[in-house]
Amino acid sequence: MHRRDLLASGLALGLAPTLSLPSLRRARAQGPAPLRTHALSLLGEPSLPADFTHWPWVNPEAPKGGELALTALGSFDSFNPYILRGTPAVGLGNIYDTLLKESADEASTEYAHLAGVIEVPADRMGVAFELRPEARWHDGRPVTAEDVVFTFDALRTHGRPFYRAYWADVTDVVAEGPRRVVFRFRGNENRELALILGQLAVLPKHWWEGKDFSRPILDPPLGSGPYRIERFEPGRGITYRRVPEYWGRDLPTMRGTNNFDTMRYEYFRDTTVALEAFKAGQIDFRTENIAKDWATAYDFPAVRRGLVKRDEIRHELPTGMQAFAVNLRRSLFGDARVRRALIEVFDFEWMNANLFYGSYTRTQSYFSNSELASGGLPQGRELAILEGFRGRIPDPVFTEPYTLPVTDGSGNNREGARRALALLREAGWTVRERRLVNAQGQPFEFEILLNGPSFERVALPYVQWLQRLGMNPRVRTVDPAQYRVRMDAFDFDMTVGGAGQSLSPGNEQRDYWTCEKARQNGSQNVAGICDPVIDELVEQIITAPGREELVARTRALDRVLLWHNFMVPHWHIRTFRIAWWDKLDRPARNPRFNLALDSWWVDPSREGAVEQARQQQPAKTQTPTH
Repeated sequence: MHRRDLLASGLALGLAPTLSLPSLRRARAQGPAPLRTHALSLLGEPSLPADFTHWPWVNPEAPKGGELALTALGSFDSFNPYILRGTPAVGLGNIYDTLLKESADEASTEYAHLAGVIEVPADRMGVAFELRPEARWHDGRPVTAEDVVFTFDALRTHGRPFYRAYWADVTDVVAEGPRRVVFRFRGNENRELALILGQLAVLPKHWWEGKDFSRPILDPPLGSGPYRIERFEPGRGITYRRVPEYWGRDLPTMRGTNNFDTMRYEYFRDTTVALEAFKAGQIDFRTENIAKDWATAYDFPAVRRGLVKRDEIRHELPTGMQAFAVNLRRSLFGDARVRRALIEVFDFEWMNANLFYGSYTRTQSYFSNSELASGGLPQGRELAILEGFRGRIPDPVFTEPYTLPVTDGSGNNREGARRALALLREAGWTVRERRLVNAQGQPFEFEILLNGPSFERVALPYVQWLQRLGMNPRVRTVDPAQYRVRMDAFDFDMTVGGAGQSLSPGNEQRDYWTCEKARQNGSQNVAGICDPVIDELVEQIITAPGREELVARTRALDRVLLWHNFMVPHWHIRTFRIAWWDKLDRPARNPRFNLALDSWWVDPSREGAVEQARQQQPAKTQTPTH
């Protein structure tokens, strides 16, 4: 589920010739030779040749050593991140290898990693991966094609619903020898499917045999990746240690990365406590997601002495959608006019000025900060796509640009309140004795579910604005573990939801928006969206034959989602806000689409001075979640 963070030379999946052959084996025997390559891309040719030695942004001579201490929120009780049950520990991806490695500097491009060769038949009805012969599990046994088959079957059978949606067009997976694994596809229109399979983190079949994959575990699992679990205490912390004999340490996809001897994650009950731990020197690195803290909380002695550094790093990632998402499974939110009323009273301008120090941009699209976002009136190919659904989508799609209300920022959003009340009256709601009720006299009341106190400062003003309409909203804050359980069961009225996006949307859209996933616990269709038109548009996106068509189809989906008013859009920022203790060093530049913390390192010349200064810091008065 990290694609959205998503060909040798010369393979662009969308440009491959199309033939009609039933399988990879027959393609090799009867048809044009398959393309054998070191990389896959959806957007053109990969920028790096087959003989590249390291990622362009890394320091290939970065020193190894030292510790990186990071924070996590809540607790954990499992080392199986692939199932619904349990709360997995952070950082588990460090112990596994994926078939391919995604480039953080190229959109939708992946390079050979655990698999040394990628083979795509001329008809694009599948993909084969040939594993590197030197690949080894931490116990010394080779990584095999049977391990890949086991992993795929285990995740599709017992894993989170996401995987079944993500891999729905895979019909078969076969080990053709000890190091060659073949995936066969339902058709050849799903252009990103080979890249999706390249993201598969491979698990050891021999270690999992005899264990119930559907249950949480706390036995440190066997991996093949650059780190292994060294020690842990459930709910309190976990430490990973670099594997000196890691088989892939000299691969071009790994050189200059994974430089820390240990990575330690400390768990905290909330972000305020975590920030205090960072200021006290217990944590080395922090990303800051709270605008108020970024503006006011970093004027402390270590910053003034130059021991703590700060930076804002611009990125080119699509920022997707963050929003107050209603649960459409509740009849209360079934009317689009009611949902628009919830949007009308949300005063972003007041919040941005008073809570966020003017640092955010209002989110106007489910694909914000990208060419995929709709805007204005539909034109050209996008309009033609939408015409095919005329009468099945809101009529204003064709006549009005979708816009969000803009206020003067004073906090007196009277016009928004008037528009909201008018919409609510149209939907059958009236105000009686200062209470908004329906024809049966039932009040308009609901709960906003949050997974920590940091968002209360946003939710509580919103509650006050809704109360002016006669509604009775409540805020309930629970710990992250309880929040996950409730979200997996869709046990909420309203929450903070949305969807992250990549520059190449595809199969994951099924999990976000479709009817099937609205009914499936644990899916990412948080809002419970179910509309046949949206289902059709999702499939059109998945089967888009090229980039221009993908953009047009995605804009059409975006526009339809917006006009249904499923969510109350929030805001986004186009930078990473980071702070770190000055024992850390980093490459000269950052890649375009990722923070790439795995390419940082500890500077031995500064480590001693920083550690000495830390010991002089005042003792932290608040403690982790112990």
